Amino acid sequence: MLGVLAALTLGATALLVTQLGPAEAATACSVTYRVNEWTGGFVGYVDITAGATAIHGWNVTWTYGGDQHITSGWGATVTQTGANVTAVNLSYNADVNPGATVEFGVQGTWSAADPTPTTLLLNGAPCGTAPSPSASAASPSPSVSPSRSASPSPSVSPSRSASPSASASPSVSPSASPSVSPSTSPGAGCGSLALCDGFENQSGSTPSGAWQATYQDCQGAGTAVVDSTVAYRGAKSLKINGAEGYCNHVFAKATANLTGIGPIWYARFYVRHTTALPTAHVTFAALKDSADGGKDLRMGGQNGALQWNRQSDDATLPEQSPAGVALSVPLPVNSWNCVQFMVNGTAGTMSTWLNGTEVAGLHEDGVATHDVDSQWLGRAGWHPAPADFRLGWESYGVGTDTLWFDEVALSATPISC
Repeated sequence: MLGVLAALTLGATALLVTQLGPAEAATACSVTYRVNEWTGGFVGYVDITAGATAIHGWNVTWTYGGDQHITSGWGATVTQTGANVTAVNLSYNADVNPGATVEFGVQGTWSAADPTPTTLLLNGAPCGTAPSPSASAASPSPSVSPSRSASPSPSVSPSRSASPSASASPSVSPSASPSVSPSTSPGAGCGSLALCDGFENQSGSTPSGAWQATYQDCQGAGTAVVDSTVAYRGAKSLKINGAEGYCNHVFAKATANLTGIGPIWYARFYVRHTTALPTAHVTFAALKDSADGGKDLRMGGQNGALQWNRQSDDATLPEQSPAGVALSVPLPVNSWNCVQFMVNGTAGTMSTWLNGTEVAGLHEDGVATHDVDSQWLGRAGWHPAPADFRLGWESYGVGTDTLWFDEVALSATPISC
């Protein structure tokens, strides 16, 4: 409740946040706060834009005028005491180049009122009142791997991802040797697979029967339709018109009871999309984890490359350091791509393949590897229990896309492309 200190440390490793010096802000900078609100919940997005001088280490403070209570956030270490909020940079986004923008966000609840804060201070002063700060105690060493990236979505409100430095380059080849994809074929007529669907049995344009369109918390511009003009195989596919912003999300959920698959899940689906994965965090596949309070395991992208995100604590696979992002790969556009993954709840491990080759940065083997899964394994005893499967689009920052999904299969054993 308000009045109780809510310390939300959003890093893969604990960061020592020290007190900044005198008020320092970038000349001609700007700090903006915008809100996406629904009854009882909100998500706030804060953008810091540097002026003519770079910012090296930042904190942003504001005071809520209602009874807002922050429950989580991303892209900053956020604390709330009463109505007062302080957000301090993480290691990877401490430096803001001239004219560049860094974004972080908060999410929370409200009861009586949720007015947008009007006065935001950058390093203790309004923008334009003092010179840009130089490197300070608030700016952790660049040798520290960035912590978490993306956006935790609470059970009652959405989230959105920070945008780590654009220096992360997903085009760099992974250093780990990838393995080949699972080789077991689904067999004629799908055999005993728990889910095997190419959408050919859909009779109309609205997903029905084996699939149901879902919109958690709120519904906006995103749509899910059965498309009879584009398909990987056969005549139909699932088309997702993915819009920007959390409340414009949409997913098609498999209606079958999938808990009988057991503790080890193998998945295979084909996806085609029109727009390269953005810098901000997006999701295109999600699994409800019944062993983690019903929070989601989310497959999508950030910094232009594929990633997994654990909603409950915002951990990412790989870590969103430049080196970590380089161990993942982009999702090619305007062509069909075969995506396979394995989630082993017994061992607490994961693997992901794209077009038959394992993605090194999406391999979590239970042994912490810097830039890959050390953040993910910061939670001891992680043993997921997937309970559903959804395909769609959820954008936590900027990012729109049009996607098609086809030939979806789930099983307790490997499934080939």
